[in-house]
Amino acid sequence: MSNTDKKYTTQELNAMSNEELARLGTELDDVTVAYRKERFPLDNDPAEKRAVRTVGFWFALGGIMALACIIIYIAWPWEYKYLGQDGLWVYSLYTPLVGLTLGLSVLSLGFGAVEFVKRFIPEEVAVQRRHDGPSDEVDRKTIVALLNDSWETSTLGRRKVLMGIMGGSAVLAGIAMFVPLGGMIKNPWKKGPLGIQGDGTLWTSGWTLFDHGEKLYLGRDTGAIAEEHDGHMSTQGVTRLVRMRPEDMQAGGMETVYPLPVHYVNDGDSYDPKLDVYEEQMHSIHGPRNPVMLIRLRSADAARAVQRAGQEAFHYGDYYAYSKICTHIGCPTSLYEQQTNRILCPCHQSQFDALQYGKPVFGPAARALPQLPITVDDEGYLVAAGNFIEPVGPAFWERRS
Repeated sequence: MSNTDKKYTTQELNAMSNEELARLGTELDDVTVAYRKERFPLDNDPAEKRAVRTVGFWFALGGIMALACIIIYIAWPWEYKYLGQDGLWVYSLYTPLVGLTLGLSVLSLGFGAVEFVKRFIPEEVAVQRRHDGPSDEVDRKTIVALLNDSWETSTLGRRKVLMGIMGGSAVLAGIAMFVPLGGMIKNPWKKGPLGIQGDGTLWTSGWTLFDHGEKLYLGRDTGAIAEEHDGHMSTQGVTRLVRMRPEDMQAGGMETVYPLPVHYVNDGDSYDPKLDVYEEQMHSIHGPRNPVMLIRLRSADAARAVQRAGQEAFHYGDYYAYSKICTHIGCPTSLYEQQTNRILCPCHQSQFDALQYGKPVFGPAARALPQLPITVDDEGYLVAAGNFIEPVGPAFWERRS
């Protein structure tokens, strides 16, 4: 009777050595080892030492690159620098260096794994016949023995230094891969200093400055960039946001506007060619809850507009200002169709009626777009007449609307 036909008891299996169990496992799996050759049958083989150095080099390089990626991600200057500003060249290397070091780390670990298999795992040719059905107890016992046998024949268990390098490199590479996720973790209730982008909490924006006595113009983005002065690029005297008057828009038009505090103004009669407010204005544009859609309805449509209770005075004549942040998941509601007075979010096709206080009429959005109170100051510029009375953007815990 062959070994594959015999029924083994638990006592017999426990009495077998790992080598015997491994041999039995191959028989039970209908595996025939046609050829097997140890990589280094002789002790102190110089080729074995070279193999250890080669594999160790690749794994060490992978660990060093992973560590470099972590250090660069944490310590390299990452804050935005515009054209012509000191430190632009160093800042511009941040993303390439993070990608390069992480890529080299993964690539080096891959090379190390391939070299380890090629140089240390015994050469073997095995043939297995397929069979169906659940595993018996003897199969469960012998599979453990086969795994142990694979570990022993790989010789990794007795190579403590190489195993340490491989393990340490793998850990560093794993950390390097997950470290960038740390930049996505934020406490939405952590309050900081109030600025042009709010105070860091989800219910504030640049428009919240109005509640602290700031006069906020509705700033139009000109798209201006740095200009050349005396042989170098500079943003001195360059105005990215300019104030708007009602006559700057045609009926049926739409313009994206941003909060523009008085001390950031550099246009019209207040223009100073030596003033540099470009960076502050860009911070306003980049504020995640700052963009507002300023819409000038046609007179006939404005006459049919339905005001939300408590917000009857939020508009100025035919001009209505709605948050550009969709109340579904925060995409920009960047499309306005003047024939139907529909505001469209291109991400998931939510539609809002500009004639009914930004009420959702189609798609997954369930809440109206928050409306910004606006008016005109003594100089004829459009300004905020108040802050949003509800949080801007999609739903979140503890939102009261």
